[in-house]
Amino acid sequence: MNSTRCAACRYLRRRCPSDCIFAPYFPPDDPKRFICVHKIYGASNVGKMLQELPVNRRTEAADSLFFEAQCRLQDPVYGCVGTVTILHQQIHDAQCQLARIQAQIAALSAQSAQQNQFHHHHQVEVTPTFNPISSPAQYDVANTNNWFNFNLL
Repeated sequence: MNSTRCAACRYLRRRCPSDCIFAPYFPPDDPKRFICVHKIYGASNVGKMLQELPVNRRTEAADSLFFEAQCRLQDPVYGCVGTVTILHQQIHDAQCQLARIQAQIAALSAQSAQQNQFHHHHQVEVTPTFNPISSPAQYDVANTNNWFNFNLL
């Protein structure tokens, strides 16, 4: 047995030719990749699909087949469509949450602008006035209101 056989040829128990269509996409150190694809599509179909594609597109196709096969094994009914649907729902939920937060920000900004406008027209000025204390007993918290004079403009 040749230890350099690709994962596909090893799984199929056959000799791996030098021009093996599977070898570049199913390396011997990752047998689960081919097993997963083989369970869903079959070796013959995968070989035909790869041969019909230009060489520069085969890696992408093998990766896609592997992803889709994994999804189909995890979810036999929906496969990768289920994953895509979940991702679309998450995007929709995030967009709705973003819209709600932007609306809250706009409402708070408008409220803050109204408050600033109100305070601009009705400013309260606090001016300290000197009130000499004749005895230490006047250092009472209740008497601190006498230390400031509140004048409305």
